[in-house]
Amino acid sequence: MSTQHNEAFEEPVVSDPVSAPDAEGVPRRTTRRFPLFTRDTARPEGGGRAAPRDAPAPARQWPMLAVLAMVALGLLITAFDLFRVGIILIGAALLTGAVLRWLLPGVGMLAVRSRFTDIATYGVLGGTIVLLALMAQPDPWLQIPFLKDTLHFTVSN
Repeated sequence: MSTQHNEAFEEPVVSDPVSAPDAEGVPRRTTRRFPLFTRDTARPEGGGRAAPRDAPAPARQWPMLAVLAMVALGLLITAFDLFRVGIILIGAALLTGAVLRWLLPGVGMLAVRSRFTDIATYGVLGGTIVLLALMAQPDPWLQIPFLKDTLHFTVSN
């Protein structure tokens, strides 16, 4: 019984390769089981350098640095008590990141996930931040009438 029990749980050997080949073209794994530890991950599409390899490090990551510089400027403006303008600039920085991710083939570290996911994430977050900054109190620059009616309907005195 114990011999039969051990044979039933032996891992089958698969002769055809199912994993991606390494640098020499030889598959690293020949079983269908996933490894316990992930040793490498694929770069996101567009995650390559934004400038040639011989360019200095900041130049290779210029899209990410441009977005971060806009965010830093927005935070600085917000610190000087121009909160609405600063927050709009932060949202515009995320929208700029979405546009760069859409237009450029290589954006360096600005590429986090797939192109679609990055564009959707940067776009939705940037648009939401800009919209909320425009609607911020006191004296909102943008008033949406049905939101005020909805608030009065849900919060009654």
